[in-house]
Amino acid sequence: MTGITDLGTLLREMRPDLRPGDYVYCSVPAHETGWPSLEPLGFFREEEGLTLILEKAAADKAGLSYGPVMRCITLTVHSALEAVGLTAAVAVALTRHGISANVIAAYHHDHIFVPAQDAERALAALAEAAPVLT
Repeated sequence: MTGITDLGTLLREMRPDLRPGDYVYCSVPAHETGWPSLEPLGFFREEEGLTLILEKAAADKAGLSYGPVMRCITLTVHSALEAVGLTAAVAVALTRHGISANVIAAYHHDHIFVPAQDAERALAALAEAAPVLT
């Protein structure tokens, strides 16, 4: 299946879905070898080390420090990696409601991490904004 590139179609067809659970961002040294056992939802290698996106319970169990507790909203539309404007449209919708967003594009979908206390508001903001942004 080919991803969608048309912004209007992406916005009309996206169905924001709030995943269960709390997630946190942690950083571990790049040479750390045990991190795969933590089963991160995602990771990114930076000069300063590895950023891991973990379930909060896994980070707590491993004794890792982290910043804010986040929730994950998945846009259940198959967005192409080369699509233009989806991230910006989501950011605008959430900015209007004063909600921070950390967006990760994966092969099939975009995933937006928002502060846990704002998750329901973010879900509503994305649902109401989709028709307005098209």
